[in-house]
Amino acid sequence: MTKEKISKSNSEWQTILSENEYKILREEGTERAFTNKLYNEHREGNYYCKGCNSKLFSSKMKFDSGTGWPSFFDSYKDAFETSTDYKLIYPRTEYHCAKCGGHHGHLFNDGPEPTNKRYCNNGTALRFVPENLD
Repeated sequence: MTKEKISKSNSEWQTILSENEYKILREEGTERAFTNKLYNEHREGNYYCKGCNSKLFSSKMKFDSGTGWPSFFDSYKDAFETSTDYKLIYPRTEYHCAKCGGHHGHLFNDGPEPTNKRYCNNGTALRFVPENLD
């Protein structure tokens, strides 16, 4: 199932998002490691896209990668689209919200079982909702 895409102008995004959220989600920025409170979030619940509120991850998918960014070994089905990022010397798989195109982070093949994947996510791009409020 393909998500219905949303499209907004840069000025519309700037009115919806904080300056830092805009930098991460719309300009593909990266927050400093260990600076976002969601890195140490351990309650049960779900993580949503700050740009469009799409459900992306369950807390059951989260693991401590030691990298300083919230990391997940899986995502909800069709939550993301990927592309290749050549900003560093070597190519990396970058992922964006399938609904709003917001940049979330990079996908690596060094995560735990059962997927061996690590979605290395900017916490700034996420909104966490505890299970009892979901």
